[in-house]
Amino acid sequence: MWRSIAARSSFTRSFIRKFCSFQNPSSQVINKPFSSHYLSLQNPRKFHHQNYRFFSQFSSISEFETENHDAISSEEVEAETSEVFSDTHDDNSSLEPENEDNDETQMSHLNLNDQELEGIDDEKFENVRNLIQSSVDGSLESSLNDLDLRLTEEFVMKLLKTPFVNGDTLNRFFKWVLSRNDFQVTTLVLSEFVCAICNDPGLKRNDLYALWDIIKEFGEKESGFLNANILNQLISALSKMGKGKAALEVFEKFEEFGCVPNVDTYYVTIEALCKRSFFDWATPVCQKMVDSGMIPDSDKVGEIISYYCKDYRAQDAFVVYLAAKKKNIHPPQKAVNFLISCLSKVDETVYVAQEMLLDFSDEVRKHSINPFTWVVRGLCRIKDIEVAKKLFAEMIEKGPLPGNAVFNIIINALSKNGDLEDAKDMVNVMKGRGLKPDVYTYSVIISGYAKGGMMEEACKVLAMAKMEHSKLCPATFHSLIRGYCNLGDFDKALNLMTQMKDYGVEPNVDEYNKLIQSLCLKSLDWKTAERLLKEMKSKGLHLPGITRGLISAVKELEQEVKEQEAIGLEEALSKA
Repeated sequence: MWRSIAARSSFTRSFIRKFCSFQNPSSQVINKPFSSHYLSLQNPRKFHHQNYRFFSQFSSISEFETENHDAISSEEVEAETSEVFSDTHDDNSSLEPENEDNDETQMSHLNLNDQELEGIDDEKFENVRNLIQSSVDGSLESSLNDLDLRLTEEFVMKLLKTPFVNGDTLNRFFKWVLSRNDFQVTTLVLSEFVCAICNDPGLKRNDLYALWDIIKEFGEKESGFLNANILNQLISALSKMGKGKAALEVFEKFEEFGCVPNVDTYYVTIEALCKRSFFDWATPVCQKMVDSGMIPDSDKVGEIISYYCKDYRAQDAFVVYLAAKKKNIHPPQKAVNFLISCLSKVDETVYVAQEMLLDFSDEVRKHSINPFTWVVRGLCRIKDIEVAKKLFAEMIEKGPLPGNAVFNIIINALSKNGDLEDAKDMVNVMKGRGLKPDVYTYSVIISGYAKGGMMEEACKVLAMAKMEHSKLCPATFHSLIRGYCNLGDFDKALNLMTQMKDYGVEPNVDEYNKLIQSLCLKSLDWKTAERLLKEMKSKGLHLPGITRGLISAVKELEQEVKEQEAIGLEEALSKA
């Protein structure tokens, strides 16, 4: 029996010695991470008196000190401890009954205070959690008051992590917490509350606006209380709900609240505005991001570039691209190609797109035929054929190897510019590289010759096309028919329409219309025109009304001429 009494007495003195050492705790103990304390609470059977963070956190400790240990000094504790050890090692010492009763009293009091100092009352925690998870109709605050809770940072934060709690209930619970005079909200608690609201799958707009009102209260009362992470979460949630203007309002409050925007701040704000097509508001934010040098990662840069390109703001997207390039951040190739495509479509930015091609590595260049094709087309569109030919030569030398599309673009530009011999030379280059000029290639050259009235040269190219392709396209014959009609050689034009059938091409309304108009206006051959009209009807083609009227007008004009000639002849005969 004396051994059990001695053990209890030793445990009591040991606890008192440890507790007295906590009256002046070091900063290292106070700042012990929350996670370790939380883990200790998960297993309440462990020795809570060894958890320094626990004892320095709760107000019950100060009550425990004032009620039981005000009069105990460190010297007295040391003396009592030495007495215990001397008693426990003295086999002949006598133990008085009143000492046993005193020790048992101390142990019962110790157990009572040990329960009082536990971080979270599991029963009360479960009651609160069940309360906020259930549907409460207007009685949440009163129900919480009835529970007689002692709020701590750990208790509140653990409740805020409770799943399946809607935003409205979380807002009401947090407002109730704010109304308590015995608890002061920290930045950590507020951050957890914001996270809980913003991650609610069923979040409603009003819940988000109520959260913003709460955040504004903290920001306006104490500068620096909020941080970028809290406001970023709110901006991101507003972005998901399509509230770009509200997201911009939060962004503009950073300076007033004493917060410094970080790289995520700029991105989520730009994303929120671009999703709603508020590009006029997004551009100043984007400019601030560039000026600050806080460029997001490559994927996010690619998203920003894509947003701007979709709204035909390639120049603004290029500014973001340059800023990322200075930071050695390389956007996804898909976004870069999209930017080059948009820049190539605007005459003023074609050369900018050409400069971007210089940033391609050798490996990327080999698989980037589309960006190079877009730039070549842009250069030819602005009639800078010489630069286009230089880029074309670089493609042959370094890659990507040009295909039929690039050759056709160059040939078309040369033909429109009147450089038909150069165009034919380009066809020979195609053949030399193992490429087969397609029907479009020949059609482009034929069109160039026909527009210049060089029908013999055009027919030679047609002969080349017939040799390599068994089936031609309507455009091939259309250019020749127009050329012959312009020259008034209608027999050859009619002959070409007959040849079209042999190469799998049926004349369309354009061919018939052009030929009929030329026959009526230039040769007054309404009979051939009428025959072609009947042929069209048999094929189910419909001639425009103005052309049909032209056939009738020419026919009537010829009849009037014949009648006048007959009348004139009769008058001449009568006079004779």
